Amino acid sequence: MDIQFIVSTALILATFALYIGIAVYNKANVTSDFYVAGRGVPPLFNGMAIGADWMSAASFIGMAGTIMVLGYDGLAYIMGWTGGYLLLTFLLAPQLRKSGSYTVPEFIGDRFKSNTALIIAAICTIIISFTYSIGQLSGSGVVIGRLFQIDAGIGTMIGVVLIAIYAGFGGMKGITWTQVAQYIVLIVAYLVPVIFMSLQITGNPLPWLSYGEIVSNLGELDKALGLSEYFAPFSNGTKWQFLALMFTLMAGTAGLPHVIARFYTVSTMKAARWSGAWALLFISLLYFSAPAYAAFSRFILMTQVAGSKIAELPAWTKTWVDTGLLKVADQNGDGILQWTELVIGNDIVVMATPEIANLGIFVVGLVAAGAMAAALSTAGGLLIAISSAFAHDIYYRIIKPDATDKQRLNVGRITIVIATLLAGLVALNPPGAITQIVAWAFALATGTFFPALVLGVWWKRSNSKGVIAGLLVGLGVTLAYIFAAKYGGFTILGIIDTGAGVFGAIAAFAANIIVSLATKEPSQEIQDYVENLRYPEQMTYKDGEVHVNE
Repeated sequence: MDIQFIVSTALILATFALYIGIAVYNKANVTSDFYVAGRGVPPLFNGMAIGADWMSAASFIGMAGTIMVLGYDGLAYIMGWTGGYLLLTFLLAPQLRKSGSYTVPEFIGDRFKSNTALIIAAICTIIISFTYSIGQLSGSGVVIGRLFQIDAGIGTMIGVVLIAIYAGFGGMKGITWTQVAQYIVLIVAYLVPVIFMSLQITGNPLPWLSYGEIVSNLGELDKALGLSEYFAPFSNGTKWQFLALMFTLMAGTAGLPHVIARFYTVSTMKAARWSGAWALLFISLLYFSAPAYAAFSRFILMTQVAGSKIAELPAWTKTWVDTGLLKVADQNGDGILQWTELVIGNDIVVMATPEIANLGIFVVGLVAAGAMAAALSTAGGLLIAISSAFAHDIYYRIIKPDATDKQRLNVGRITIVIATLLAGLVALNPPGAITQIVAWAFALATGTFFPALVLGVWWKRSNSKGVIAGLLVGLGVTLAYIFAAKYGGFTILGIIDTGAGVFGAIAAFAANIIVSLATKEPSQEIQDYVENLRYPEQMTYKDGEVHVNE
């Protein structure tokens, strides 16, 4: 049996045992545990959980590959995803925590006193989280497929079974503490290879400082190979696509239901702010490393793989060809692998680079464990969001308000299993690369929840009819643009499907404002409720006055 298989399997099984042990120890027995972890998570650990929830398979597996292929244009992902946390931490998270809601749809239903708005928001949550989860399950298929040297589709279905069991058991309480462990695993797994590559190539153990030298060399190599200059600004798109994508990812971050739910698990508004601050620190460790990872990977491929004889390619090429995610073809028949004859998918760069750089079997196994941690952590949060939207917001709030805790927990767990199976079936033949699929989820959040929450918190005049119009119009415009751009080739200003959120947000803001102004203003009670959200928890706003709580 292959020693690499044994080491990788042992590391992954060890981490699985750790996660399951934590989930069993922190099993959710009541609905408050299942949905908001009892609201008692310390900010430091919540920041780690947010980091794990956030740094999904798209970040761990796909982002470095996207930057490697797109160069400068790929930086929109880093800038957008990082900037979005600043928006969320300072613009929405503390206010949403003060509302006392379990979910984003519940907040919208309470803020606008509308069950219709709550149901539409719950449906939007399911659509967004389902889309996002496809990318995570596809990512788990890449990892498992490589580990067992099987087709990535079979790996995806194995991941479906694992995640359904894992997420359905512990609820938010179990997931929170497993995500803390998963963050530690994934960040160590990400940093070790990039530090080793930095030492190997430049002799400097700090990749964040050394990769600039490699970027300079890449420009010369690209020119010599007759390719476009790697870091030429907007070389693979337009400035409008870059800006639209960055806005979509930024605003989408501030509107993602499963991310916002993490801020409901702390005890106070202050704790919510500190959770965001810690999360930014923990996330930056990976995001600052991704460009270095991309530069080192591309440099090794261009200098050590391109130009080799086809018959003498290293063993790692065969194992990745077997997964269907790497293509090697001697198009000109000269027996030499040209750079243009090597087609390496965005989604295998991080997974393959430890083998490409010959970093050793332990590092290869560690990266596999980290990638699974990334896919599992985010998938768990997404499935809780889907479960909450149906079991709490629709089943409990609308269909059966007298449901017992046991009934609500059973419905929540059944929802998780069904959602995972459906998402897994779609992930067998994913409609795009992991980062692209995830960008669609962000676009949908940008076009729906971002306008609804910003206006819901900061504009008292927004009413139920306005938010309903905004959600429906934003969802419709965003979906229409994604399909038109991807399948019909239709674009505006060169903005492709991944930047669709900018049009959805504009339409949603406009619809919400116009309809709200054209209809009756909210009651004084609702306006006081909105004003009250903006004050610290020690203060309450009522009847035009601020009262200090005893």
